[in-house]
Amino acid sequence: MKTKMIFLSLIFIAWFLCFGSVALADMVTVTYDVTVDTSFISGTAGSLDFNFNPGPSATQSASLQVLNFTSNGALAGVPSLTGDVNGSLPATLTFDNGTAFNDYFEEFTYGTKISFALSLYGPALSAPDGVSTSGSVFAFSMFSDAAGTIPVLTSDTTDGFAFTVDVNLDGTTTVTNYSAQTTVLKATASPVPEPCTMLFFGSGLAGLIGLRGKRIFG
Repeated sequence: MKTKMIFLSLIFIAWFLCFGSVALADMVTVTYDVTVDTSFISGTAGSLDFNFNPGPSATQSASLQVLNFTSNGALAGVPSLTGDVNGSLPATLTFDNGTAFNDYFEEFTYGTKISFALSLYGPALSAPDGVSTSGSVFAFSMFSDAAGTIPVLTSDTTDGFAFTVDVNLDGTTTVTNYSAQTTVLKATASPVPEPCTMLFFGSGLAGLIGLRGKRIFG
């Protein structure tokens, strides 16, 4: 009887976790690895800008993180944060598109290299609603002055962006690179594994159910 109760408890816990967390199975995270060769402007005192903003009309919720920022340059001064952005380089920055302008700006003295990762996630990527009429855009810029008025290492004469990542209405993402010195590589675009698969097959519980069930109930 005790063995039977333990077995039934295992089944109950597994099914509860499986169906209680089924929404996680559709969560999508898209990651990019970014490297910038800044040797051409090494020693220049300038600034960096990161922003993640919704489009001009109805936009579905999305979030973004800047992760693993490294450089042999030097961050300087106190960063300026506007809108829905939290954190401070070189630690993780977290943005969402809940307000019209979400921006992180910081003075920076360039070394020879900058690298970081971008992680995009949220309903706009996992479950496009089909009714939104605007996507969202991440943009990264470098400037050769502390005020952020002289773009550098870019061919974008309009906005001065080094590159942008668009979150499209169908949940896909599109990179536009304006900088010959910048490399943006897609690292992942994977959903969280199915909870049922992890519980019943990854843990071997499916086999346990078959063997135990036969012995206890047979």
